[in-house]
Amino acid sequence: MSFVSILMGSKSDYELVRQAADILQNFGVRYELIITSAHRSPQRTIEYIKKAEKKGAEVFIAAAGMAAHLAGVVAAHTIKPVLAVPMPGSNLASMDSLFSSVQMPRGIPVATLAIGGAINAGYLAVQILALRDEKLAQALLEDRKMQEAKLIADSKSVEIILD
Repeated sequence: MSFVSILMGSKSDYELVRQAADILQNFGVRYELIITSAHRSPQRTIEYIKKAEKKGAEVFIAAAGMAAHLAGVVAAHTIKPVLAVPMPGSNLASMDSLFSSVQMPRGIPVATLAIGGAINAGYLAVQILALRDEKLAQALLEDRKMQEAKLIADSKSVEIILD
């Protein structure tokens, strides 16, 4: 059965990464979540990727900060879509994690979200799965309608319009 695999480089990433898991859960998408590191546990990372693929992982979300090579390592070991979430931090104003995720070599793509963009990583994973799942596609359309309705309600609560 298909699912989304979420990998994060350290436990300190959990609070932000949990936002991607929440989106998946809201859409009824199964997911796994694991802490593993491209540098501190490279063999664990590679073994996990292979096991996850065999179990049905369709999309990988990889969140890491600083050098942020986790998404690249995942992409090097799978042909499934890999979504990178560069983590915010103080090092180089988080640009180090952004650049190491977005600057991948030709042929090893990683879709890189904004720094701290876990929510959009969750949404993008759902959109990828919705390509083959009409029920998910409809749920995404309903979610967009709800977002629009909330925006309009928010506007009405503060708007001033001159005639």
